[in-house]
Amino acid sequence: MISKSFDIGPKLTSAQRAVAPIRAGSRIYIGTGCAAPHNLVAALETMEPRPADLEFISFLTTSALTQVGGASRTHYGHRAFFVGSEMRSLAASGQLDYVPISLEEVPRLLASGRLPIDAALLQVSPPDARGFVSLGVSVDLAPAILSVARTAIAEVNPAMPRTHGESLVHLDRFDALVKVDASIAEYIHPKIGDVAERVARYIASIIDDGSTLQIGLGRVPNEALRYLKDRRDLGIHSDVITDGVVDLIEAGVVTGRSKSHRRDRVVASYCLGTRRLYDFIDDNPRFEFLPIDQVCHPREVSNQSRMVSITQAFAIDLTGQICIDQFEGEFYGGVSTQVGFMRGAARSQDGKPIVCLSSTTDDGASRIKPLLEAGDGVGIARSDVHYVITEYGIAYLFGKSIRERALALIEVAHPRWREELLKAAKKLGYVRADQYLASQVAYSVDEERIVTLKNGSNAMIRPARASDAGALQGLFHRLSDEDVYTRFFRRVRALSYQELQTLCNVNHETDVAFLAVIGPRENEKIIGSACYFLNPTTNLAEVAFMIAPEFQGAGLGTALQACLQEYAMSRNVRGFVFEILPRNTSMLRLAARALGTVTTSRDEEVVHVTALFSDTDSSHSLLPNSKDAQARQLAA
Repeated sequence: MISKSFDIGPKLTSAQRAVAPIRAGSRIYIGTGCAAPHNLVAALETMEPRPADLEFISFLTTSALTQVGGASRTHYGHRAFFVGSEMRSLAASGQLDYVPISLEEVPRLLASGRLPIDAALLQVSPPDARGFVSLGVSVDLAPAILSVARTAIAEVNPAMPRTHGESLVHLDRFDALVKVDASIAEYIHPKIGDVAERVARYIASIIDDGSTLQIGLGRVPNEALRYLKDRRDLGIHSDVITDGVVDLIEAGVVTGRSKSHRRDRVVASYCLGTRRLYDFIDDNPRFEFLPIDQVCHPREVSNQSRMVSITQAFAIDLTGQICIDQFEGEFYGGVSTQVGFMRGAARSQDGKPIVCLSSTTDDGASRIKPLLEAGDGVGIARSDVHYVITEYGIAYLFGKSIRERALALIEVAHPRWREELLKAAKKLGYVRADQYLASQVAYSVDEERIVTLKNGSNAMIRPARASDAGALQGLFHRLSDEDVYTRFFRRVRALSYQELQTLCNVNHETDVAFLAVIGPRENEKIIGSACYFLNPTTNLAEVAFMIAPEFQGAGLGTALQACLQEYAMSRNVRGFVFEILPRNTSMLRLAARALGTVTTSRDEEVVHVTALFSDTDSSHSLLPNSKDAQARQLAA
């Protein structure tokens, strides 16, 4: 009920009377998303005679317009900062003008007078005893709009939650008020398929404990929240929040304790969700709803350490240019807050700006393209792109050359398109003419392991990729002359590109390679390499290792060998074969510890070691599979 302690009677009126003063040629702002004032919009649509040349201004609409046969119907033009599903059908009729702009710039645009607002139509909560209403589920652009709008009209709805932060507005600011008593519109993300689920799992796999998240509007980023139930002390600093945030708060995953700015608070600008979400945020001081330009400004975002920004894209080219606001030539989505969040996350200490997309469209066309096509506008510059994730893996692009970017992106493209993309990349001069791709499968994040070494340091053991060749070259050049000779049986100063490729560009079936790396994913340093090459005639695999000098004796070889053995036994490989120089005592000791029945023979130059796996060997795991870093330790 509207508070009886504050007299708002003189401003109360009907929706029809509230909008009656609006004149021809006016520009009218509509509140965002689930806070759209449906009765006021409907009153304008049914007004007789209708004012000519009205233009609605909006950020995002989800249920503001009348639907006829599944398409939006309106008598007026619309100028939108984001083209959601509701707006797309207006483009064909010429009623839609899309404005590509980062939302942090909109308040300045309004203040400059270049986008005048004649009337603001909002939906708010009932006033408190002092006459302050709450903007509720949608603060976003409303404060900036109210600072410039000539007229402000609001629906006052008891179903609108009161939110904390900067959402309070005094009734004096409104020229007319309309009482409504209806449910706030609800929004449920449509279910996603298996492909999007795999993308979501990859996203979740690189989100660490203590990270602060920006989720965005996309279905895939929201799906990723489901796979974070085993994390600790996550925070939220996001333009929008959804019901998935409630799940993580109730599970004790989102606490905000590790946030470096606005600690313990969930920061957002608007929300799209169900009544459950609205009831959860109602008068809840844990949530701070702030103007969108504050939330998404790169400086504000970068104040958070371990900031993770997740953007869903429509297409990317092999240099890293991202299309986020056009799909098949039609405007869809928007620049929104993504550029601000990506730049802020990039500047955050240990931050991770992530772009995600399925590798193909619904009709099978590749979303990873040699060049963006006509109708694929560049929404995010290649220089701002860091992580790119598809259902086939994770590519890291920042600071990488065009050759490195192209190869990394081809590796996460759909296998059906990889050869064609590689051919195009060669024609464009992006990659070497002798480049090939041995693997046609997705990168297996499930094969990643964290091991604790004897020196107390942690390393990740992971499958090798074709794009690891450059980093492997760095490992080779750290080896001593003796290490090189005992590994390659010859004196060699450098490895050719083709030789490097044999160590990382493998098919993961008959040729297998794992790397041990330290440091964050965006700045990995290879400290070890382990490969096996299967002889199909004997079903035995020849094994080879390279260990960085500073990690020799730390148990890294043992960890790599255990990983190789587990992988080989899961594929019914019969055993391992080692060819070792007699003076390579460390390798001889490692081979002797191989699982299974070990036999040794020797000729004048080489020691031949064979380790045959038994059935009981394959009945247990040599390395734990838990994704928790503490649970994934191998005593070296």
